[in-house]
Amino acid sequence: MRRIPEDQPFVVRPNVTKRGLVFLGLALVLIVPFACCLGGGIASSAATGRESFLAVVGVFGCLLAAVCLPLGLQLWLIGSGGPVLALGPAGLWIRTRPTRGQAIWLPWEGVAQISRRRWSLEKMLVVRPRDADALRNLGAYTALDTGLLSAFYGSGLVATLNFADKSEADILAAVAHFSAGRCPLT
Repeated sequence: MRRIPEDQPFVVRPNVTKRGLVFLGLALVLIVPFACCLGGGIASSAATGRESFLAVVGVFGCLLAAVCLPLGLQLWLIGSGGPVLALGPAGLWIRTRPTRGQAIWLPWEGVAQISRRRWSLEKMLVVRPRDADALRNLGAYTALDTGLLSAFYGSGLVATLNFADKSEADILAAVAHFSAGRCPLT
């Protein structure tokens, strides 16, 4: 399994803090109303005000743990895979799987198009290789991941723009600089 080398002129890493705060906000929006309704029902059968309060807090804590543990695992998988994109004068490195460190190198001449896409809260840099066979021989799990990404974004090679350690403008400027017009950027 090849990983993105850290010695490239421009390297983009995932920002787990940004993504974690968004995940936590979404989890709270989903959990708080449900916990209040469920906890309120339990609290109405409790004898004292203290028991009612503990019931609501207990339900909220259990729901928060049930939602945040899988999200935390996903954050760890995203963050532990290393960089998501690296650019240089000869070409680019990009992850082939969103939650693992496996990556592929493409020369600029091997890139058919680079575009920006948005799906839900995620803004992505989408790289379409000229040769469809570039993603062959990367394994069954990678084929599954890239197939799902292709359904959403049009290509299985994507890198985050809004949950990265660099700004979207900096990433797009670096792509334009290093590609030097050798592939279309839309």
